[in-house]
Amino acid sequence: MMIMIVAFDQITKYIAKSYLYPDKAKDFIKGFIEFRYAENTGVAFSLFSGGRWIFIILTAAVAIGILFYMFKKAQNNLWLYWTLGVLASGAIGNIIDRVYLGYVIDFINPTFVDFAVFNIADCAVTLGTISLIAYLLFDMFKKENKKESKDE
Repeated sequence: MMIMIVAFDQITKYIAKSYLYPDKAKDFIKGFIEFRYAENTGVAFSLFSGGRWIFIILTAAVAIGILFYMFKKAQNNLWLYWTLGVLASGAIGNIIDRVYLGYVIDFINPTFVDFAVFNIADCAVTLGTISLIAYLLFDMFKKENKKESKDE
């Protein structure tokens, strides 16, 4: 799954650079989403531009930590295992760009709102984060209910 997400991310970025660079845009769903090439030297939403090696080191450390936890501790919970895999895949996809290009290629531009241009790796990180929060909340409430049951 991780290889597929990273490969899909890299292939779509290659296609975006090949067909949209430097300033072409193609409607995907008119009035909703267009594909537009952008280079992001910062982190999410182009914040903190210019810290290439800091971002690489921090992202790599987080990805390694996730992978370590995933393969040492999370195998017994499929939801957590897949969630961490999606998160790590997104991080790896963007690290590849930062190391080889010095920036991250973004190309998905929602035109129905004023929002940042993003890519498949960003989607993986966002969806992985949402899933992780849901997992943690579910786990917390599950433990709370077990504790209440024992107290009765």
